[in-house]
Amino acid sequence: MSKLCEGRVVIVTGGARGIGREHCLMLAEHGAKVVCNDLGGARDGTGADIGPADEVVNEIAAMGGEAVANGDDVSDWEGAQRLVNQAIETFGDLHGVVNNAGILRDRMLVNMTEAEWDAVIKVHLKGTFAPARWASSYWREKSKAGEQVNASIVNTTSVSGIYGNPGQTNYGAAKMGIAAFTIIAARELARYGVRVNAVAPGALTRMTEDLGMGEASEEDQAMMHPRYIAPIVTWLCSEEAAGVSGRVFEASGRMLAIAEGWERGPTIDAIDDPTKIGDAARQLVRDARLNSGMSGAPADGGVAD
Repeated sequence: MSKLCEGRVVIVTGGARGIGREHCLMLAEHGAKVVCNDLGGARDGTGADIGPADEVVNEIAAMGGEAVANGDDVSDWEGAQRLVNQAIETFGDLHGVVNNAGILRDRMLVNMTEAEWDAVIKVHLKGTFAPARWASSYWREKSKAGEQVNASIVNTTSVSGIYGNPGQTNYGAAKMGIAAFTIIAARELARYGVRVNAVAPGALTRMTEDLGMGEASEEDQAMMHPRYIAPIVTWLCSEEAAGVSGRVFEASGRMLAIAEGWERGPTIDAIDDPTKIGDAARQLVRDARLNSGMSGAPADGGVAD
């Protein structure tokens, strides 16, 4: 079997369980030297345990690969720097960062606490920014020194962010932020030989155990196994993905798709009198719903009076 990532060094955050574990194993299977980062906390982010990351490292070693565990908090500025430094010091270089770490603290907006908001935003959004920032600085210096860089950042967004899901204003806001971060970072870092993409995974993990998927058919559950997310991430980390950047992919056992967001919909000329904008705004909403194929729209176009 051809190895896509032979000799490449890749960091995977949240790499000890679920989707992250599958990323680590497949990247190693394809020749990557893997830094498995995982704080080892609970689903809500509490606690810490390096044991799960060590288990993944041992699995990779047993299959003849190279890996090292890291227990730093990726949402901590210095912790993220230590993570990137460890990859470079251990394996001599760095070629990819897969930002996968995340937690859940779901709550309806009217009941959400400040702590629940802050914790989720910090882990997902800052936990994507900080490792990406330190890795990007490393690659920029290499590029400025005249070295050729072929590097990849793969972020983890969610359909809860790009399409929305009730009860997850904190999680969805963070994931939408990650999607925007991906597009902007791709434009900024292209000059240094760095591409940036994101994946919105559809998979059953401990993060989804409250969503009722346990009642799904065996076939549906099988199609939601985390292993189906790893192929696109492994490919995006490889040199074969050169030229693909600024993209958001949806991935599951049933599909691989590009999520095309932020396209301009129906337009009208500007109206400078707010008392005359209502009917036009409602028509724009109706037109947008028709263009997107949405049915069952409220009679008023979904715009509250």
